[in-house]
Amino acid sequence: MSAPHPAEVFIRPIDAGDRELWEPLWKGYLDFYQETIPPEATELTWKRLTTTREVEGFLAFNAGGEALGLVHFLYHPSTFKTGDSCYLEDLFVIPTARGRRVGRRLIAAVVEAAKAKAAQAVYWQTEEFNGTARRLYERVAKRSPFIRYQIEI
Repeated sequence: MSAPHPAEVFIRPIDAGDRELWEPLWKGYLDFYQETIPPEATELTWKRLTTTREVEGFLAFNAGGEALGLVHFLYHPSTFKTGDSCYLEDLFVIPTARGRRVGRRLIAAVVEAAKAKAAQAVYWQTEEFNGTARRLYERVAKRSPFIRYQIEI
């Protein structure tokens, strides 16, 4: 058996033993969006990913076991479809792994998971300034015509 090619990317679900791998990726994601959240929110997110499974997630690794990226997603009912929709909430790839199809592979993993659960759509959003990610998204998905509005409570 030959050794894995260094450019290979492996995707697997996040599990409870992954905290040390996940947390730097989570911090990188928050830093990218210049977000500061209370530690309780990170703890709750980790619990939702690993205990309650209200939110699901995958990690991406290279052949050497280095964590390259993460994706978090959840399912919810839809008034327009008979099956659930899958919301891809967070996607992050470390800067040194960008351009190596890690993001594309994480999105594909979410799509496969959604198909396995008979979801009828996967969707997400990004900041307007995120040109690098938007170029990928334009290649793998159809952009929605909807504009998002938000009220913070």
